[in-house]
Amino acid sequence: MLARANRIVRGDDYRSVVRRGRRSATAHAVVSVVRRTTDDGTVDPGPTRFGFIVAKTVGNAVTRNLVRRRLKAIAHGLLPDVPVGYDVVVRALPAAAQAGWPTLLEDVSRSCARGVEKAA
Repeated sequence: MLARANRIVRGDDYRSVVRRGRRSATAHAVVSVVRRTTDDGTVDPGPTRFGFIVAKTVGNAVTRNLVRRRLKAIAHGLLPDVPVGYDVVVRALPAAAQAGWPTLLEDVSRSCARGVEKAA
């Protein structure tokens, strides 16, 4: 799973990424990516962080937790591919509940790569 340093945990950080980040959407997820900067405008050298939003529209608690666990596993696999200093928020759409692992993996990976290219 994701280490604490690789997770977005504050609500303000989630809002900031969703509002300012570059969005890339598929049928199963919307991925928002933003490059973190320090106060003086330089790129933040901190680790890449991921956050997940899985609303009640995705399904009941069991389904939401399954989707969240899948997204966390995908993010763990993406850590080496995403450069340091980025924040990524993945919002699961209702179709994610019926998506298989390979489909969800392909969608999120492709969206994350597009988001990083846009935010660079």
